[in-house]
Amino acid sequence: MRAFLFTVGFWWVSILYVFMAAILALVPGRKGVRWAVKRYSKRMVQLMKLIGIQPEVRGKERLPPPPFIVAPKHSSYGDGFLMYIQFDDVAFVTGDHLERFPLVPKVLEKLGAIVIDNCGGPEARKDLAASFAKAAEDKRIVLIYPEGHLTKVGEHKRIRAGVWHMQEASKWPVVPVATNLGLRWQEQDYAKYPGPAVIEFLDPIPPGLGKDEMVKLLGEAIHTHTDRLIEEGRAWDRANGVTRPNSPVKVGKGEAAT
Repeated sequence: MRAFLFTVGFWWVSILYVFMAAILALVPGRKGVRWAVKRYSKRMVQLMKLIGIQPEVRGKERLPPPPFIVAPKHSSYGDGFLMYIQFDDVAFVTGDHLERFPLVPKVLEKLGAIVIDNCGGPEARKDLAASFAKAAEDKRIVLIYPEGHLTKVGEHKRIRAGVWHMQEASKWPVVPVATNLGLRWQEQDYAKYPGPAVIEFLDPIPPGLGKDEMVKLLGEAIHTHTDRLIEEGRAWDRANGVTRPNSPVKVGKGEAAT
């Protein structure tokens, strides 16, 4: 029932705010559509809280003065909403799969989102460079998922070099972000699980490093601290009777959490 109610709320709120953002995208300037997307993200975080997911943000004191690049782990649709509401104005990098949804392309364009070809390759790198140049000119905080994919809990993929190219072009610091939100809302899964869901901003990586060194440092920071947060979340699950994935999920004294 928990997951069913969340799914109903997810689609109802999504449709409502996509229509609202599409209408506001017709208004000059970006303020209207930014307001709609920020409210949409806040509503999604509220929905998470209603079903027992407890978002927690750590490490904001580590953030450098803007502009900078934020490079989080991506293991849940939910971490996009939680990340977006942390900043006043963020240019986020997203795959072109979102453009398949009605009304969304105009919203992404008005937001100044950096849309790249999911297939990658030289053309995708050129698109990324061109779109990032505009965001850098406006000195907007940029959000990029450096692995390029949603991942399962405990799974890590290689860090793509695009984030280094962005840093090399802008000379901005890159802030790694670890998370265990995938324990509560795994990738695109229907099931949802209660408990703490942490995103943690880590120490910024300064510009000026070589590609291999920077990519290695970024991967080590994201992966090591994500593993730490996952183990912390699993310890909470054990202490509170939450089990997964092939048995009924229990909370406290046997309350189902499906």
